[in-house]
Amino acid sequence: MKNIVLASASPRRAELLHRIGLDFRVLTSSVDEREIREKDPARRAECLALAKAKNVASALQGTPAVIIGADTIVCVDGEILGKPADSREAARMLRLLSGRSHQVMTGVAVVRQPDGSVLSCVETTTVYMRHLSDREIDWYVKSGEAFDKAGGYGIQGRAAVFIERVEGCYFNVVGLPLAALWQLLKKLGGLLPEEA
Repeated sequence: MKNIVLASASPRRAELLHRIGLDFRVLTSSVDEREIREKDPARRAECLALAKAKNVASALQGTPAVIIGADTIVCVDGEILGKPADSREAARMLRLLSGRSHQVMTGVAVVRQPDGSVLSCVETTTVYMRHLSDREIDWYVKSGEAFDKAGGYGIQGRAAVFIERVEGCYFNVVGLPLAALWQLLKKLGGLLPEEA
């Protein structure tokens, strides 16, 4: 599959695509996430992924490409935890997640141009975080890792020591469920040489 475009500035998503050998370029979407009014966490993640992929597709003006959009949401007790705005909010999120399970949902959307084919899905993973002390929370927030991540933590970084277990796709928690994405790309066709 030629001319794959990642509609995300996330370095973690780019790293995951590199890991599976995809040749792609990055074009960040200009979607204002506040304009998506959907409240259901899974539907919101999927709507945001679709909006990002379609936004970049429209910017490419019909150039042949496959655009990948993604959005990750952390949810606990029905509350959506986005990226913390400051240290106080990051600490609040970690206290909320401490000693319990939460869900990480990633919406993934692929748009093929020029025919406009669209496929999307949502992957949900349950993450179990051990009880965190105030000192651990303070240590993690001061590390600076919390601020560009939904839920205020990155499982692939220092927060790995906080996680007791994961039920579901680990890569989903990092930001891109690779097996689910691969299936969407396969459905569009031409992913592997023998499928061409």
